[in-house]
Amino acid sequence: MVEGNNWNSRIISEFRANEGRVGGGFEGAPMVLVHHVGRRSGRQFVTPMMYLPDDADRDTMYVFASNAGAPSNPAWYYNLTSAGRGHVEVGTEEFDVTVNEVSGADRVRIYSEQARRYPGFAEYAEKTAGVRVIPVLALHRM
Repeated sequence: MVEGNNWNSRIISEFRANEGRVGGGFEGAPMVLVHHVGRRSGRQFVTPMMYLPDDADRDTMYVFASNAGAPSNPAWYYNLTSAGRGHVEVGTEEFDVTVNEVSGADRVRIYSEQARRYPGFAEYAEKTAGVRVIPVLALHRM
């Protein structure tokens, strides 16, 4: 299983050693490790990311393909949307998920809430304004 660059590998190791908690810039933020398969390579990947839990549905969480405000979507976005499924680690729990892209007013509402809670996401949206809309994916526990 490929765990990406050294920065991601350190976060993944810290996450697993501390029951899903990490420090630094992510301290206190809800974190998830998302397992996905490269759509072209077939390789296994693990990507750490922040998520927003769905307050009305404990089996759904949202992740954001912000790519730190880069002009293109991250590779994991294409891997997950292409496969329509993945696997996650949350805290000490692991489970399979289905993946759906959120659109329209629901996307705006969910992204706005994430940006309200974590202002870095508002900055990412500013960086991508006029270039791309940051996708929001719903991960539903199977």
